[in-house]
Amino acid sequence: MSIRDWPSAERPREKLLAQGAGALSDAELLAIFLGSGLRGRDAVETARDLLQSHGPLRNLLDLPATALAALPGLGPARSCKLVAGLELAHRHLAAELARGDSLRDPAAAGRYFKQRLRSRPNEVFAALFLDNQHRTLACEELFSGTVDAAAVYPREVVRRALLHNAAAVIVSHNHPSGSAEPSLEDRRITTLLQQALALVDIRLLDHVVIGDGAPVSMAARGWMGIAAA
Repeated sequence: MSIRDWPSAERPREKLLAQGAGALSDAELLAIFLGSGLRGRDAVETARDLLQSHGPLRNLLDLPATALAALPGLGPARSCKLVAGLELAHRHLAAELARGDSLRDPAAAGRYFKQRLRSRPNEVFAALFLDNQHRTLACEELFSGTVDAAAVYPREVVRRALLHNAAAVIVSHNHPSGSAEPSLEDRRITTLLQQALALVDIRLLDHVVIGDGAPVSMAARGWMGIAAA
């Protein structure tokens, strides 16, 4: 049976329009990008096959366009659509921080850093520089390292903050292992950064750790300025 023969409420596009994108499964969302399936299989079945063989969804979408193009049911045109869709999502999150409004939602920085850093194979440390109304001035990737460590130099963070005339900073780094739980070293460097920035009257608002799940905010845990034991 073709998707066109399904009940209207069960077709991915109609379901999205009626209930929103959040109501769709990973396979149904992927099927909308595919448009049609392999011979003898509809788009949803083809999407399920892709996820079963090359998933879960994050693993599939982390593949470069050339690797996606080689998978059954994709090809160059569809793989380009997927990669372009991811880039649109990345730019949408970046625009949320760059449009000049104050950063009133602390979770927005976590969403942005997650999109930017989650799929990196090595550890990357980034900083978001804000003015005194918490509007974005710049976002920079300052340090990168191995799969489990990146050397962080507080003096360089201070230097970049002064260059941007920042009044506040939010920093973030990823854990390629997938666990977003901050280490004792993460907490120690947070304290050092907060102390170094305070010397030039710049506030460290948060340190966000990125893993496979939800970002972990040290400010939300009440750890800012507390030295690790």
